[in-house]
Amino acid sequence: MSTLSLSELTFGYSHPPLLDHVTLSVERGERVGLLGRNGAGKSTLLRLVAGELKPEAGTIAFATGTKTAYLQQDVPAGLGGTVFERVADGLGPIGAAVVAYHLHGTPLEDGWEPLRRVERTLEEMKLDGEEVFDTLSAGKKRRVLLARALVGEPDLLLLDEPTNHLDVASIVWLEEFLKGFRGTSIFITHDRAFLRGLATRIVEVERGRLFDFTTDYDTFLFRRDELLEAEAKAEAQFDKKLAQEEVWLRRGMKARRKRNEGRVRALMEMRVERQSRRAALGTAKLEAREADRSGQRVVKAVDISFSYGERAILRNFSVEIGRGDRVGLIGPNGAGKTTLLRILLGELAPDAGRIELGTRREVGYFDQLLTRLDPGKSVWESVADGLEKFEVNGQPRHVLSYLGDFLFPPDRARLGVGVLSGGERNRLLLARMFAKPSNVLVLDEPTNDLDTETLELLEELLIDYPGTVFLVSHDRAFLNNVVTSVIAFEGGGEVKEYVGGWDDYVRQRVPAAKEVARAAPPPPPPPPPAGPRKLSYKEQRELDALPRRIEELEARQAELHALMADPGWHRQGAERIAASQAELKQVERDLETSYARWQDLETP
Repeated sequence: MSTLSLSELTFGYSHPPLLDHVTLSVERGERVGLLGRNGAGKSTLLRLVAGELKPEAGTIAFATGTKTAYLQQDVPAGLGGTVFERVADGLGPIGAAVVAYHLHGTPLEDGWEPLRRVERTLEEMKLDGEEVFDTLSAGKKRRVLLARALVGEPDLLLLDEPTNHLDVASIVWLEEFLKGFRGTSIFITHDRAFLRGLATRIVEVERGRLFDFTTDYDTFLFRRDELLEAEAKAEAQFDKKLAQEEVWLRRGMKARRKRNEGRVRALMEMRVERQSRRAALGTAKLEAREADRSGQRVVKAVDISFSYGERAILRNFSVEIGRGDRVGLIGPNGAGKTTLLRILLGELAPDAGRIELGTRREVGYFDQLLTRLDPGKSVWESVADGLEKFEVNGQPRHVLSYLGDFLFPPDRARLGVGVLSGGERNRLLLARMFAKPSNVLVLDEPTNDLDTETLELLEELLIDYPGTVFLVSHDRAFLNNVVTSVIAFEGGGEVKEYVGGWDDYVRQRVPAAKEVARAAPPPPPPPPPAGPRKLSYKEQRELDALPRRIEELEARQAELHALMADPGWHRQGAERIAASQAELKQVERDLETSYARWQDLETP
């Protein structure tokens, strides 16, 4: 039996339902990435599986003995106590006895194993059990809640945006940890690098349905586009036939001819089918309202330093940022990224060094903590301070029309900010920021809770934005696609600038071992080569055989890609799917080895 089976599951807060008679089966060991637009029903589906919500119809079944753990998107309010106590909560009723022993030495009637599990989980998650939960950063709280979910040794792990508020090091650690998790996991994430590295299967929630792709993320994107294109063609053909039948019916009635009642009934059924069709969710249309150009130099920092008490944030850091630069700030949570931003914007003075601010700067803010949104105001009032119309790049726009570009229909535009979801709040903050003229944008973690389509649109806007962008983000794919340079916090007040995005930063950063080697005296230069080395008979035969070998590997690689792109491929058993994926990885490794060997032998 599958670890999890959904059959004809239906749930909805309104009509049409969020989930409309959906069916899904998840096998043991699968890592399922659950995707979909904001509001499509991803979190609702996880809450149904976790038992927090009850379906209106259909069934949810688990394999016998399956233990489930759920990590929700937001940190629950009112959690106090120590980290040890909060992790022990994951043991259920036994957890209280473990906490009592930990605090007061009360005997453990159920044996030592529950205590060992808490201690082992704390060690694996690199957590200090004596820290007070309330004093932790948002990222560390998420890690504690993940430990609470794992301590019960679940068979099925449900994770809703597990990378939110985590720094890159923690995200990479979590990715590797979940790869080693022996159970089944279903996770929602907006982090495309995390998704690429972890998911063995993609399930997309759209228009009340589930689209199931047993592929990696990039193959999913290709196959989904093909599916949507085919669906659009089929709907266009259906609409064309419906229009023809409507014309036939009107002409028949006008001429008082005897009607074909079977054809009329078919037409009535087509009308019902057309009316019940759920249109694809809209796509946000992001447009920044541009101010006059800033000066060529936006800010110059010369040997600036800043500390909080004994803790150094910056030491002798210098940088010059010009108009049109897109700068990413990266580093662990609490390293001082927001502090540096405030210094570069002139909001905070450095302890030492000097700041030279450019001229004609109009700054737009995206605040990570959303403190710039008043929960007492409506969506409408939050964008344009109660105005009905305002100008966007010289064109008059009605507020409702403008909010529609950010996927707020009129009924939601009149709602209070306090009832919005996390993704909607982020979209509203983007709408507010872009409604005001700017030539400098400051975005502090803008990617949290945004769906992939909106993320990609935001990327395009920032790439084309003529002003300057300061971006704090832990989203590696977003950094790669947007920024032109990276300012990295490397510990102990050491801050450096690197050209390019995240991958460029990783390539340029010199590991400590290389720095030690560079400090050592250089080795004596090798003697000049006597001339090109002649290949041995065996090496020559190997070189002659390599082109054929590479051709065969490339052909097999193409066959496997075609096989996985077939819509019926995911219906195979889990073992056959895993075997094909393993073969593809081996073929790709063999290809890489063959190319490298060919180059070695061609240039002896």
